[in-house]
Amino acid sequence: MSRMRLWAVTKKEVIQLRRDTRSLVLAFLLPVLLVVLFGYAISWDVERIETAVLDWDRSARSRELLDAFWSSGYFELTHRVDTSAEIDPLLDRGAVRVALVIPPDFARDLDAGRPAELQALVDGADANTATIALGYAGAIVQSYSRNVRLQGRELAIPIEVQSRVWFNEELLSRNMIVPGLVAVIMMIIAAMLTSLTIAREWERGTMEQLASTPVTRSEIVLGKLLPYVAIGLADVVLVTLVGVVLFDVPFRGSPVLLMALSLAFIIGAAGLGMFISAVARSQLLATQLAMILTFLPAFLLSGFMYAVDVMPPILRGLTYLIPARYFLVVTRGIFLKGVGVDVLRIQGLLMIGFAVLGIFAATRVFQKRIQL
Repeated sequence: MSRMRLWAVTKKEVIQLRRDTRSLVLAFLLPVLLVVLFGYAISWDVERIETAVLDWDRSARSRELLDAFWSSGYFELTHRVDTSAEIDPLLDRGAVRVALVIPPDFARDLDAGRPAELQALVDGADANTATIALGYAGAIVQSYSRNVRLQGRELAIPIEVQSRVWFNEELLSRNMIVPGLVAVIMMIIAAMLTSLTIAREWERGTMEQLASTPVTRSEIVLGKLLPYVAIGLADVVLVTLVGVVLFDVPFRGSPVLLMALSLAFIIGAAGLGMFISAVARSQLLATQLAMILTFLPAFLLSGFMYAVDVMPPILRGLTYLIPARYFLVVTRGIFLKGVGVDVLRIQGLLMIGFAVLGIFAATRVFQKRIQL
């Protein structure tokens, strides 16, 4: 491999990029737009749940319990009703997601030392929100039961649980989403940009010029790859800064380690794009294939949207073929946990293997000859 020929191909690709304004906009503006859009649009936090209350008891005890719900910040009183018949229409049209019903003997049972009942009606159309709302309600009731006084003494609790959350103390979904977006966005951008390179040569008729030169196939693939790898690393820095500054996501790990592992991942994603470009020979087809082969797998099968452990066995097996799955572990580990090479060694080796495979496949498929 000639270093001079490799540099000549790289320089030619840089000049082509400078003339292609759309590709430059796609390379630098799109990642920022995607992380801002997804960072604000995607959220698994459930707060201020619209709640209706039917308080048959109307006692100091029932008001204390309801105050515990409102002060938690998870529930918001939007409707106070007087009959059970008023609850169903509210749940039917989605005006409330939870309805709390306090029976008339609530305070009397508590003061007598008997278990008191509280009914919570939850709209299960959104199963995720319903599950979280029930969990919040259970925790609030448990806390209230622990603090309530019966005949001058506190209610005995045989076991008191004290929990502590590590790495994401406030349980904010954006701290989990933004590092994952780095993996998803870089998979899409790197593959989409490089998927246009060889196809562009065929469509513009400049492949004949390359075919007539002594440049080898590997020199063409690597020479075209290098500018996009540099752009990909710049995008990682850009997206990371947006996540830390705009969304206040903690960054506890090593920036050097993140860049080193990002390099392996970007080379693999760019190699996949080169492979697609060599196969498609059409910019439109290459772009469509790049979106199908990168966006959907990275978004749905990497563990970004859905946990891999809860997927069906067949899909769980497919996730091992998705490189974004390994880079997702890297970004979340470095951002939130501050882990090092000892923890991310396996993911790093797998991404290096993906990079080697991507370049090898692109070089094998690319044919430096004109087919008549």
